[in-house]
Amino acid sequence: MATPRVSTCPTTPTHPHFGALAWRHTGKRLPLQVLRSVAGFYIGTADDEGPISRESVEYFPTRDLAERALVAEGWTQRLLP
Repeated sequence: MATPRVSTCPTTPTHPHFGALAWRHTGKRLPLQVLRSVAGFYIGTADDEGPISRESVEYFPTRDLAERALVAEGWTQRLLP
């Protein structure tokens, strides 16, 4: 007898293309994007009012490197804001 498959669709918007910290702390499902601060470029979320969360542990020296990391999922998710 085959084992029934359980759907892996998340019930909360923590899909890798959305900000987990933004969702957890604001309830907003915001897409990941490359943002800039004085420390460098990072992967985070923003809304119409400005930045909401820094999702990546890493800061990147250039926008290009941050965009590559975002596309390749070559970055580390922060666990705490």
